[in-house]
Amino acid sequence: MPAKTIDGIALANKLKQKVKDDVLGLKDEGIAPGLAVVMVGENPASKVYVTRKQVSCEEVGIHSEKTEFTENVDEATVIKKISELNSRNDIHGILVQLPLPQHLNEKKILQTVFPEKDVDGFHVVNSGELYYRENLLVPNTSRGIIALIKSTGEKIEGKHAVVVGRSKVVGKPTAMLLLQENATVTVCHTKTKNLPDFTREADILVVATGVPHLIRAEMVKKSAIVIDVGITRMVNGKFIGDVDFEGVKEVAGWISPAPGGVGPMTVACLMENTVKTCRMQTGALD
Repeated sequence: MPAKTIDGIALANKLKQKVKDDVLGLKDEGIAPGLAVVMVGENPASKVYVTRKQVSCEEVGIHSEKTEFTENVDEATVIKKISELNSRNDIHGILVQLPLPQHLNEKKILQTVFPEKDVDGFHVVNSGELYYRENLLVPNTSRGIIALIKSTGEKIEGKHAVVVGRSKVVGKPTAMLLLQENATVTVCHTKTKNLPDFTREADILVVATGVPHLIRAEMVKKSAIVIDVGITRMVNGKFIGDVDFEGVKEVAGWISPAPGGVGPMTVACLMENTVKTCRMQTGALD
């Protein structure tokens, strides 16, 4: 029997409705959540992502604004803008759209964002809190991945979870969250030898590499939960994931599509994090 598809769009819409209700409650208290996005350069994918985030803000009632810099902007200018946003009481969340041009120090710029306004969960303070199981501001994609897995109704505890990819944006925080759910976690990466030997042992397989169709049917355990994070636009304009969806769905128990799986949940979790940062800074009751 083919795998059941995990509907990220439906799950994201449900979460966004909750956020919308929360925003209305905050506005009844005279509080209007605000999100600022800082974008550098003309990366087409970044422009698409930022547009989706702004549309979602409008849908749930969050005020949003965008600052765009040219590709060759100097580091001091970007940092100055972030510092200005840090000081504004009407902006509760700040998002620096990645990737940044190579001449900019990504770590320095991300750490300029105040931890309490770090809606992406990339500041070292929030990363450290994740290590200590204080999960207030966690990277949105990782939070979305856990929500997608839980939506299947399958227990995470005791399962062998394999994460393919070790980025600070997805792989590492996802592994930490899976550990917190009492899974046994293996992290694979570009230097892993004999990758299929690991993926075939996974009850839960999370793939975040950006390598189109890296995972094929023969690399997947029967009835596994497969979460496809990566997405690549091919020369013909078609978007495909890290997982060969058509092949793997004949083996897996559950599978998330790409697009239509992790992406919508990432944006919905960003909306939820913005409400969280707003509550933190205003003292509004949850």
